[in-house]
Amino acid sequence: MPVVCMAVPQASAALARFTVLDLSRVRAGPTCVRQLADWGANVIKVEVPEHLEPGDPAGGPRQGPDFQNLHRNKRGITLDLKSPDGVALFRRLAVKADVVVENFRPHVKTRLGVDYPTLSKINPRLVYASISGFGQDGPYRDRPGVDQIAQGLGGLMSITGEPGRGPMRVGVPIADLTAGLFCALGILVALLEREQSGKGQEVATSLLESQIFMLDFQASRWLNAGEVPPQAGNNHPTSIPTGVFKTRDGHINVAAVGGTLWERLCRAIGAEALIDRPEYATAAARLKNRDALNAELETYLTGRTSAEWVDRLNEAGVPCGPIHSIDKVFADPQVKHLGIVREIATAGGTLRVVGQPVTLSRTPSRVAAPPPGRGEHTGEVLREFGFSDAEIEKLRRDRVI
Repeated sequence: MPVVCMAVPQASAALARFTVLDLSRVRAGPTCVRQLADWGANVIKVEVPEHLEPGDPAGGPRQGPDFQNLHRNKRGITLDLKSPDGVALFRRLAVKADVVVENFRPHVKTRLGVDYPTLSKINPRLVYASISGFGQDGPYRDRPGVDQIAQGLGGLMSITGEPGRGPMRVGVPIADLTAGLFCALGILVALLEREQSGKGQEVATSLLESQIFMLDFQASRWLNAGEVPPQAGNNHPTSIPTGVFKTRDGHINVAAVGGTLWERLCRAIGAEALIDRPEYATAAARLKNRDALNAELETYLTGRTSAEWVDRLNEAGVPCGPIHSIDKVFADPQVKHLGIVREIATAGGTLRVVGQPVTLSRTPSRVAAPPPGRGEHTGEVLREFGFSDAEIEKLRRDRVI
């Protein structure tokens, strides 16, 4: 029998029929589960009881912006998985669940007895998703994995930053975030396949694999052309001129890829004389002479303000845009129009978060519930799974929950 959740408002109707047990911590796993929660899945976040882990959870203060951003639209229970009764309780939940998500180191779930081979025996329809630093097997399987380590090992830091300045990390935890998103995609694929086969399966990804996938054309340059991509700073590695250019009062991004856009750019900024210069006449020539070309373009672009160039170049059909600080992002009229910032009332005031970047016409996503307090929903969730009040009280007395 499916678990029916009546206690919290639905974030969406799209995934409302699925129940997800979330054992994950910090960022990659919670990012995955946030995708499911935002589309209406009945997500139950499992945390350690406070007597076993006092203070803030891994990932920062519970009332801090990071935790609050990651855990909306979920309910929370506490459970001691290191106790036999806690494992037995979790298995009882897993019998009725559709999905389990975890990001322990690979050996931990087996030691605890909540691994896929164990749980699939009691629930063959279960989709069991794992996120690790480096993979479920192999020489690095038991290493602790965090985002910046994956950025370095996966090659991203070698192509980020200015030439000669050393490796540079990306300004967001991109390995964590992409691992979470790919894991959510894998879960949805497995749930779709289950509709045909009736069987669950194991879904696994890692920060390292996700990071390497995100190298995209830079990886293909090595795999198929034997090129080791270097750092290119703010310049696009292969499309010229595409990069950051100074203006009278700041900087703008300009992307004039191909002959047509190159000519449009030159005419829009009054640099027609550059069009027929042999050193800039072809894409290959512009790439070879990139630094000189960029310097010449800036002699024209410094004559007007960023806002003037953004308007003028967009009118000419040349991709161009401002370079916003984070505060200016959310003040931008297009960002306001898109309505991607969502608000919900919490006990501490109004919580503002970035909503889903995908719109569905019939079953949209919304922020329906604030992040749960530790163990806030333990009693109601266990009752939904068939536990009696007497059983719940005994579990509390025994400090299992």
